[in-house]
Amino acid sequence: MDIGLIQKIYRDWRAFFATQNKFAYAMDREKQDGYFSLEQAEHAKGFALRDFKEYYHYYPWGRCPESLKADLECYYDQAVEFAKTLLIWVEQYSPLDVSQCFSESLSAMIEASQQSLLRVLHYPPMTAGQQQLPRAAPHEDINFLTILPAADGPGLKILSQEGDWIDVPNRPDQVLINIGDMLQEVSAGYFPSTTHQVATPSGEELSQGRMSLPLFLHPRPEVVLSPRHTAESYLHERLLELGVA
Repeated sequence: MDIGLIQKIYRDWRAFFATQNKFAYAMDREKQDGYFSLEQAEHAKGFALRDFKEYYHYYPWGRCPESLKADLECYYDQAVEFAKTLLIWVEQYSPLDVSQCFSESLSAMIEASQQSLLRVLHYPPMTAGQQQLPRAAPHEDINFLTILPAADGPGLKILSQEGDWIDVPNRPDQVLINIGDMLQEVSAGYFPSTTHQVATPSGEELSQGRMSLPLFLHPRPEVVLSPRHTAESYLHERLLELGVA
């Protein structure tokens, strides 16, 4: 991972989110690309309040400000290739009784997929009166794997198997890998989805924003995940639950 490129993306997009130009790229509810404002942000499944965040959904086929596109395109390609390698390893080391659940190999499921999503995510500074709002309430991601390079500030927490919330260190050279719901679904629960949240800050941290750059690796829509779901039907169900479709 090119850490310098990630930090440049954070600087450039933080500046973009501070402009009114972002509204020219308002999100498309059908395609799910473009800019999601604070009022359009998702809420975690089971939570009524929307997360206090704004973000931009980038796909290579989608819209993007021209001055910011080259860096996102470069990082997207890097992150997708890295994620594909990790998924191949998951497949190779899955127990036989688990891999026999797969309708096709995991690597084949993502071949030529146009659904993998790069999210440029900005958690704005907050006031004391906004402390009741979640930056990102506890949730699981929808996709196979999430590639999460270090954010430019702390706050990420992971739920352990024992039910404890663990503060994730925020080192500039780290990359975290989260399992998503689709990998849980396709493995009949063998690979449990990672429950995580971004804690609402307090004290001096309230006035500090936070940038993050998750890559969500998705299979093709027609891929059969399980007897009850294709990738398309699963994604649609979750988008409805999140309040963005």
